[in-house]
Amino acid sequence: MLDLGTSFLASVERDPDALAIVDGEMRLSYRQWYDKISALAAALRETGLQRGDHVLTAMQNRWENASLHWACQFLGLVVTPLNWRAKADEIDFGIEDADAKAVFYEASTEEAVRLSRLAQDLPQLSAEALADIMTGKAPDVVPVADAADWSLMLYTSGTTSKPKGVPRRHRAERAGAVAHVAQNLYRHGERTLGIMPLYHTMGVRSLIASSLIGGTFVCLPRFDVAKALALIEKEKITNLYLVPTLYHDLVHHEAFSPERVASVTKLGYAGASMTDGLLKRLDQTFRPELFVNHYGSSEIYTFTIEQTATAKPGSAGRAGINQTIRVVKLGSRNPDERAEVGEEGEIIALMKSDEAFEGYWKRPDADAKALHGGWYFTGDTGFVDMDGDLFVTGRADDMIITGGENVSPVEVESCLSLHEGVAEVAVVGLPDERWGKIVVAFVKRRGDITAEDLDRHCRDSGLANFRRPRRIVFVEAIPKSPVGKLLRRLLVAGEYTAERIPEHQ
Repeated sequence: MLDLGTSFLASVERDPDALAIVDGEMRLSYRQWYDKISALAAALRETGLQRGDHVLTAMQNRWENASLHWACQFLGLVVTPLNWRAKADEIDFGIEDADAKAVFYEASTEEAVRLSRLAQDLPQLSAEALADIMTGKAPDVVPVADAADWSLMLYTSGTTSKPKGVPRRHRAERAGAVAHVAQNLYRHGERTLGIMPLYHTMGVRSLIASSLIGGTFVCLPRFDVAKALALIEKEKITNLYLVPTLYHDLVHHEAFSPERVASVTKLGYAGASMTDGLLKRLDQTFRPELFVNHYGSSEIYTFTIEQTATAKPGSAGRAGINQTIRVVKLGSRNPDERAEVGEEGEIIALMKSDEAFEGYWKRPDADAKALHGGWYFTGDTGFVDMDGDLFVTGRADDMIITGGENVSPVEVESCLSLHEGVAEVAVVGLPDERWGKIVVAFVKRRGDITAEDLDRHCRDSGLANFRRPRRIVFVEAIPKSPVGKLLRRLLVAGEYTAERIPEHQ
């Protein structure tokens, strides 16, 4: 397996004049970009950074950040990205946990870095400084790392505890990118919109996959619907790989039209389930050649792939080309204790996968919880149907047990999403003295609808009575993470204020 530096160099030699990256007015061919990466690599060496050192980054999706990622791959440095919204204490945590040897930032994170206690003892370089460095000249950088070296360490979101570092080797990163190309049927010269942040596995995979096919990576520093639509139209973007929330925002924006996105032939989504309503809307407006539901994680990039998402709504498909998956009985830690067809259980993935991590960074407690018998226990619930296709029903922690019955929030959300008056919806279980928990739907509405309207819709749709929301709360917005993942915990914890209406039966 090639290391990533050699992989990028192969792309430079194969497609030297192909457009590699776009960021505003900056447009670089592969050869031009390699020259700038070489200049940056030379400067990084002069700071004293050594092969195997972690470097902390806190930048948006800009060409300087993408260039730094590649320079680190050549030098064997371990890119350790944080959310560009990180606060000073989060930067301190990352520096201490990863034993980082340098910090890279931009204007949006400058204050947090300045307030970080531990950052003061490390070399610090801004995005502007990186750009200045890359105006210089240096000999072509030669790959130092090999396929067994660490390439990247992402941090999990840390919604229930401190973030966990997920270190990944060059070979795993490249295997994930190769699989991404194959499973999304990317052609030579695809144009990818770089929306998903480079601190997220989806963003990194898009960056690397683009290089493998001589493609163009079009940077969008932070998500803005109007700017995204303008870039899709101007740069003739051919594929989108987004979380469902961003798709929702695109197609519901006042400036959206099918004509503006006519160049897009392939849609892919991951990171969360997509409601049936949104799936239908996307299929009707984009009419894509390929619509992929990709189910995976930071730990093991691909679990399953469904390449015809609209043909079987809700299906996550079958194991990816580098993977084997199973569904085991809830609560079991035995990979051989499989759930029956149609029985909900926990989804597990084989750790022998070429795309797999090998355990969390300095977290034996997390390893003990998630790794059993050579399998990664995802914490996700789901079932396999009679055709052998996987359906992901949510997180084990999100399952609502009401009156002794298990209710998947995803199923209820999909039902409600099909009502034309529902813009967005999130379903959680809230404590109830009689039922243990009751099903509660938080709804961002479109137009004038009532709880009674939605309850009638659930009845007419055939949703089982115990799955129907006992209460509906209308809200102005649904709480999400910076990458668009639904934050159910804020709803469950009561941290999210909203207009409430009387409970209905």
